[in-house]
Amino acid sequence: MNGITTAADYTWLEERYADLMEAYCVTLVRGLTAEELLKELRAEPAGRATGVAALAEPSYAVQTPYRMYVGATTVGDWALMLEYNGYLGIRDEAMLPLSRGRTVVSHFRNVNAVDHFNWYEDGTLRLHFEPLFAYHRDGSHPDELLTEMRESGFDLSEADDRDTDHHTEAAFALAHRVTGIRLTPELFETAEFTCGVAAVPRSA
Repeated sequence: MNGITTAADYTWLEERYADLMEAYCVTLVRGLTAEELLKELRAEPAGRATGVAALAEPSYAVQTPYRMYVGATTVGDWALMLEYNGYLGIRDEAMLPLSRGRTVVSHFRNVNAVDHFNWYEDGTLRLHFEPLFAYHRDGSHPDELLTEMRESGFDLSEADDRDTDHHTEAAFALAHRVTGIRLTPELFETAEFTCGVAAVPRSA
């Protein structure tokens, strides 16, 4: 595991990207460039954009429940894919095949505060949980990241009065610990995104 950030390190997201934090999906894929990721997803080219905020308008204009507008950028050995109001990155039908021979970490939240955190490894869903209900986990290794989850800011108790403040920010911190990729205000402002429109695989 990498990194020592906590939920407190990501409060800038709500301050600067409140619309994104209402409904987003962030995906990190190891071993692919942005262009390679979009090719793997068979995305139709949709131009380029500078900065995360530039992805918002076309996302809402273009996408449908079965076609997601995505922006991807290369960060070190990883491809970062970002979706406004999207969910391609947490669809097992898309991510399990993509993760064969690779690591994929994705997290998602929608306007109804439904949220998911997924860690895929070599064609397997290693860990899945809902950040709002972090005490309930599944996957092939559901308890492997308990220490990292607590340190990121998740309250793993089942008590009704458990602390659920900043659970979305904690998902960003946990993704950093797993991938070593820290998302920063500077990255969000300056990243050059290659954009595409990708079909969302249907459930069998």
